Amino acid sequence: MPLSPSSSAQAAREVVAQRLRDLRKTAGLTVTELADQCGWHHAKTSRIENARTAPSATDIRLWCRASGAQGQAEDLIAQSLHAESMYTEWRHQVRSGLKQLQDSAVQFFHDTRLFRVYSSSLVPGLLQTEGYAAGVLGISAQFRDLPVDDSAEAARARVQRSRVIHEPGHRFVLLVEEAALRYQIGDSDAMAAQLGYLLTAGALPQVSLGVIPMSLPQRVQWPRETFHIYDDRLVSVELVSARVKITQPSEIVLYLKAFEQLHGMAVYGAGARALIVKAIDALR
Repeated sequence: MPLSPSSSAQAAREVVAQRLRDLRKTAGLTVTELADQCGWHHAKTSRIENARTAPSATDIRLWCRASGAQGQAEDLIAQSLHAESMYTEWRHQVRSGLKQLQDSAVQFFHDTRLFRVYSSSLVPGLLQTEGYAAGVLGISAQFRDLPVDDSAEAARARVQRSRVIHEPGHRFVLLVEEAALRYQIGDSDAMAAQLGYLLTAGALPQVSLGVIPMSLPQRVQWPRETFHIYDDRLVSVELVSARVKITQPSEIVLYLKAFEQLHGMAVYGAGARALIVKAIDALR
């Protein structure tokens, strides 16, 4: 696995930075000379070339003009925008509220055929009940100091979005660490309802629900950050500060490999139900 799930975003930024550096050097310009032609301080040139500052579209056009490479500007702008879209801070995503964030993914969910989800700490969102989802999103709203807590509305929107599991043409392979069944979100009644729903949803023919036992004698993968694989085209990784969207094929392959190894450690059917029932009993 990558050292950091944001590595693909940073790598994409570095590719853009390297291309800009190469243009400057090919033009025979020093850092200071390019900065003078672009009308900014030479320190900005260094920050851009070292991928510490993301260049704006105007920055790239000025850079390409100074380097005599105007024809490459639009391609570089597109590449830079793609790099920045891969790493999106939560504070930007939740500016319009948590409900809007849930609603924004509805069409994408309808378009996805195969969902593969691994979660080490929470019940996957696709299988969350409204009470459990309200607890999760309420914690998120409080942590991020949102001016308006719309977690209750967002929870309803999440459950509505999750009805995709009942629509034909989709398959769901969902893996959860047993520990996630024990972390109590909300009160005991909400948690019991959530675990009870797992018994029902896990029995759906289009859903494969695996639980990785805490007592597993030997692991081939340690608990990872939560990640979602949508078909074979996108991996979404959830961090404390941001969501990372990975589209680089070589990194997607690594996540697929990790998922298959985690999949091999899980129990299914009666084995998974026994662990869920055990978690329910622990609430009493």
